[in-house]
Amino acid sequence: MKKIYVIHENSEWTNHLTSRLDELQLPYEEWFLDEGMVDLSTEPPEGVFYNRISASSHTRDHRYAPELTESVLSWLEFHNRRILNGSRALRLEVSKVNQYMALNASQIKTPKTIAAVGKEQIIKAAEKLDKPSFITKHNRAGKGLGVQLFHSIEALKNYVYSDSFEEPLDGTTLIQEYIKSPDQSITRCEFIGGKFVYAVKVDTSKGFELCPADACQVEDLFCPVGEKEEKPMFEIIDQFSNEMIDQYESFLKANKIDVAGIEFIQDENGVIYTYDVNTNTNYNKDAEGVYGKFGMLELAKFLGEQLDEI
Repeated sequence: MKKIYVIHENSEWTNHLTSRLDELQLPYEEWFLDEGMVDLSTEPPEGVFYNRISASSHTRDHRYAPELTESVLSWLEFHNRRILNGSRALRLEVSKVNQYMALNASQIKTPKTIAAVGKEQIIKAAEKLDKPSFITKHNRAGKGLGVQLFHSIEALKNYVYSDSFEEPLDGTTLIQEYIKSPDQSITRCEFIGGKFVYAVKVDTSKGFELCPADACQVEDLFCPVGEKEEKPMFEIIDQFSNEMIDQYESFLKANKIDVAGIEFIQDENGVIYTYDVNTNTNYNKDAEGVYGKFGMLELAKFLGEQLDEI
């Protein structure tokens, strides 16, 4: 029997989807790819294969999950199986450099960014960027890991040459201009089947680790904020409309990405900068409960439609 195969390495993020697949009585199987093997001489089963491997897999001791998944996806693609978020999507998931180049190829504006390997090169990159405030981030991260805000080269040096410096998994640190939002927020647009579903306003006043699944928060040692009145971190924007939606949908189609969350920030002059593409997207249940629309349910329906087609 043909079924839906969910490729992942984190049950905590995937249980919300499988519960919806159960609700819709759709046949599925989980492929948990923290480790394993791929017999390239055999043919894969028939079905729909949905890739949910995350760039942050190494934070869960699944260091080689993306590499194993790339082998599996290559095998599936050779046999022309129906794949959602295939090898091209995975390549963009694990490299922000690849993301930015792909976004720029689609004429989508990104913040000025310099990639650097080596501590001295990180400092030189920040000097070359020549911005009053800037952000460092890991090329391969997920969940906003490694993102720090600095207001001077001296502060960056103190961090880079301290014990608290976080070495990127692939050795590549990005130095990026800091785009200041007037209301300290970013917008995340969700897409399923390459089509826009809804947009979420995300409060960034408490830091940069903004995974909607677990609302990770860390203390920002470099840019402390004062106490503010409590408000939801994630709020779905009712009847969201923006010219970027068409551009994002074209970008997803060009890069064979079926399911994604794309994040942008708008500066005080109204200029939009796109800075992250999440091909392993998650949804915030509290925000969805208020809005009455549920990403994992829509995703499960889409997977069912794909299964019907084959």
